[in-house]
Amino acid sequence: MTSVLLVVLYWGSKVASSATHEVPYSTFLSYLEQGKLEQVEVTEQWVRGQVKAALLDSDKTTLDYVIARRVPIDIAEQLNRYGVTFRQGGNNQTSTDWVSWIWPWIFFYILWRWIAARSQILGGRKGLGSALGIGRSGARVYMERVTGVRFEDVAGVDEAKAELQEVVDFLKFPDEYGRLGARMPKGVLLVGPTGTGKTLLARAVAGEANVPFFSISGSEFIELFVGVGAARVRDLFEQARSHAPAIIFIDELDALGKTRSGNGFSGGHEEREQTLNQLLVELDGFDPRVGVILLAATNRPEILDPALLRAGRFDRQVLVDRPDRLGRLAILKVHTQRITVEANLNLDAIAAITVGLAGADLANIVNEAAINATRRKASSVALEDFTQAVERTIAGIEKRHRVINPSEKKTIAYHESGHALVALALSGTDKVHKVSIIPHGIGALGYTLQRPSEDRLLLRRQEMLHRMAVLLGGRVAEQMVIGDISTGAADDIARATDMARSMIIRYGMDDDLGCIAWGDRHPWTEKSTPWVSWQSPSIDSPETAKRIDQAIQSWIQKAYTLAQKVLKANELIFHQVAQALLEKETLNEDELQHLTLGLKILPDEAAATLSPLQSL
Repeated sequence: MTSVLLVVLYWGSKVASSATHEVPYSTFLSYLEQGKLEQVEVTEQWVRGQVKAALLDSDKTTLDYVIARRVPIDIAEQLNRYGVTFRQGGNNQTSTDWVSWIWPWIFFYILWRWIAARSQILGGRKGLGSALGIGRSGARVYMERVTGVRFEDVAGVDEAKAELQEVVDFLKFPDEYGRLGARMPKGVLLVGPTGTGKTLLARAVAGEANVPFFSISGSEFIELFVGVGAARVRDLFEQARSHAPAIIFIDELDALGKTRSGNGFSGGHEEREQTLNQLLVELDGFDPRVGVILLAATNRPEILDPALLRAGRFDRQVLVDRPDRLGRLAILKVHTQRITVEANLNLDAIAAITVGLAGADLANIVNEAAINATRRKASSVALEDFTQAVERTIAGIEKRHRVINPSEKKTIAYHESGHALVALALSGTDKVHKVSIIPHGIGALGYTLQRPSEDRLLLRRQEMLHRMAVLLGGRVAEQMVIGDISTGAADDIARATDMARSMIIRYGMDDDLGCIAWGDRHPWTEKSTPWVSWQSPSIDSPETAKRIDQAIQSWIQKAYTLAQKVLKANELIFHQVAQALLEKETLNEDELQHLTLGLKILPDEAAATLSPLQSL
């Protein structure tokens, strides 16, 4: 094959190097008269003359050959007169022109046949990877010295680290773990919300195991050509087996392992399903004694194919959840080691106001705090920098230069005061950390920042009612003071409605409708709060749907009435807080405590445990 290519290239270069120029017949005759030609080839239509070699050496621009179309004159007598050798020849110029035109096509055809013979399209085992890399897995190989991440660099996910530490020990000490007959798990699936450190944990495994670590994203398997994804899966596992013991890490597994179509007309999903089938085959063919472990991560396990999740393929499913308060404190300690902080900085206070944030969010807050301290020319990062960073993450960028007319500013001040007063007067709500009427983010004209006193995993029905009342406190305040309502409560109303709907169709908290889950269930949710938005219920009976709508409306009305009771019972303090906001624009926790001395705390009402369909 190589020799054929060389011959074709040589012949093409030879033809190209013989530069031929067509000239008028009179010019050709003048070349004859001047003695520039040493040999002439005569055909039925053309005469072709070779320029003398002496002229080529002296004039680099002179062409090798000149050619002219014949005219009906007796050229033989002229050739004899000037003493030029001539001969009658065939039409060789046509064949030469044909070869010079066709040889590039021959070359590309032979090259394509050479590539296609090794491609997956023609049934080759190795696919296009041997030539163009299309069938190769493209996995990046990391070793301990490359990733630079160890388990001590990952905090807040101790349970997940313990699970993965066993995987590392299996690879390092197979005899110790196999002395009682235990086998190494074939696959470990890391499951959890975004930003919780799944990929960081995988990199830490690479740093700890000191074995080849193949890292690839699930989307990198899918290509335009059918069969390429399956070829890449085969190539990836073949590479891992050749370097065993080794670890394969597939990030964003949901891009590859979605549930397959139930019918035979999968259409454009055929390539993805073939790739998934090949992955299942490779997992089944795993020999635990070889020492290859598959590690994968996803934040959408509910869409993964059940065949992929069964035991024997992914033997372990490790939850990497959002950290609790101690976990957040540990994460902050890791990230604050890279910046200069005050000696007496209270990281626990920062962990307390970052409930629900993941590790990536905390890393961003530490970086924003360092930037804020640099901006104010400070020598170290203080607690106020972290507080501003948290506010920026939650509420958005502060917009002090936005002009707000006095009427709207008054509405915003009473709106936020309503939120704060209701939160301070009811049990089961989070502490108010800060209230501001300075615009933030895209649409927030003000905000009330609440700080949970502890991590909550369960909420009682009365506590959820109180939280809905806090959300509706802004709308109630507007109606009480301004005498009208505005669009500023749109997000509050939506969140309160979602909570009421979840109480009824998900948690079975309505006495009239009973303990029945009316909505479509999801086995997984990314949100840590227990009142996530529930899907529209799949209910065949219109009467049941009507009862659910009435129950939602009744719970919202009950929360609204509760907020009215709070603000009317503390009307004087309510006006004081609003006036202070108009003057200072921002009130912190200490200032709020001073302004709300003598606040009437409403006791837990027995009516809160009754059906909301009963009148208040």
